[in-house]
Amino acid sequence: MILVDAALERLARAGRQIRVGMVGAGFMGRGIVLQVETAVPGMTVAAICARRLEAAERAYREAGRSVVRVVRDGADLDAAIDRQEAAITTAPEALVRADAVDVVLDVTGAVEFGAHVALLALAARKHLVTFSAEMDATVGPVLKATADRAGVVYTLADGDQPGVTMNLYRFVRGIGVRPVLCGNIKGLHDPYRNPTTQAAFARRWGQNPQMVTSFADGTKVAFEQAVVANATGMRVARRGMYGPTVAPGTPVQDAIHLFPPEVLLRGPGIVDYVVGASPAPGVFVVGTHDHPVQRRYLELYKLGPGPLYCFYRPYHLCHFEVHNAIARAVLFGDATVAPAGVTVEVVATAKVDLTRGQVLDGPGGYLTYGQCENTDVAREQRLLPMGLAEGCRLRRDVPRDAVLTFDDVEVPEGRLVVQLWRQQAEQFAVGVA
Repeated sequence: MILVDAALERLARAGRQIRVGMVGAGFMGRGIVLQVETAVPGMTVAAICARRLEAAERAYREAGRSVVRVVRDGADLDAAIDRQEAAITTAPEALVRADAVDVVLDVTGAVEFGAHVALLALAARKHLVTFSAEMDATVGPVLKATADRAGVVYTLADGDQPGVTMNLYRFVRGIGVRPVLCGNIKGLHDPYRNPTTQAAFARRWGQNPQMVTSFADGTKVAFEQAVVANATGMRVARRGMYGPTVAPGTPVQDAIHLFPPEVLLRGPGIVDYVVGASPAPGVFVVGTHDHPVQRRYLELYKLGPGPLYCFYRPYHLCHFEVHNAIARAVLFGDATVAPAGVTVEVVATAKVDLTRGQVLDGPGGYLTYGQCENTDVAREQRLLPMGLAEGCRLRRDVPRDAVLTFDDVEVPEGRLVVQLWRQQAEQFAVGVA
């Protein structure tokens, strides 16, 4: 990240820009356009694809772009960019196929639609930066393999917790400390929250109630930690992770002692989270060092006597940091966070007593929440991935808090994400400690 600012400034001085094609123009998308257009030299959001053109136009207007052109195909989009006009469209194909777009940024958060956008971008040999932990935790490994074959970068964004965690993980590993726990700090975890209970909060901040619910019910942290696990080779110590709750304001350095040290110090390490610790909503990495002299130095530097050392970042700033991931991908060929294998999945769990014939509503809904499970266990028990759950029809009743299996549901055929998941299950060996 320290290299990125200077590299972008050099690009700007040379009169060049990284031209971003963004898909999605919701709450997060508007913030990204505002940030890039007002604070990032050497980069521009050249085009936006959105279901509603007025949403894309609003994002540009709020960022001070006054000349906005509706385009229908890639040639129209290229022409608009050549005239220094902000291009908006409802057709993702036009955006990804335009020669003037260097990198595609997906901020839709939708698993199925995001997978379509991803394949379009990779087929066009465009770098892909996505905000969808849900998509990556479900089919990220097969998308990463597709990107590798195309010679482009597939990565999740910086600024969101998985990206910030991986930055910290790479720092810790880079100073010779072995990471044994990658953690997330949450302020709330109630698996029974739903879009009705979270409606007021969503209205206050202009956000989607289902997205807000996925934060509250634990589904989002499950997806985020699965992403980190698959990027690092780590696992979960148990289904759903430990997720200890501490008194509000408890320093995260104290909270790490709630995790069994024998679990942390053996195997490839684990991903997990803490509720209530400070500084929230940050991330932390716990590491260890075997060399007695280096451990003495770490104690001198106020990290304690060991054998566990806690490193943390007190914030993640989402749209303020996305440009770092974009620049790293385009200028340095570096992924902020991308899967190295398949070790952890997010499995669908009944939020209420479910009845035969019901159709599941997906992440952040009324019927299910997500939990992390090690992939070898999930495959052996035929557990239903949360990223495939939406639209599945129940074959039988399922009690609250039971994890759903493929035998419990009818999976709708014809969906791309289902095809990709099946391809991934065949193509990738399951990670086992």
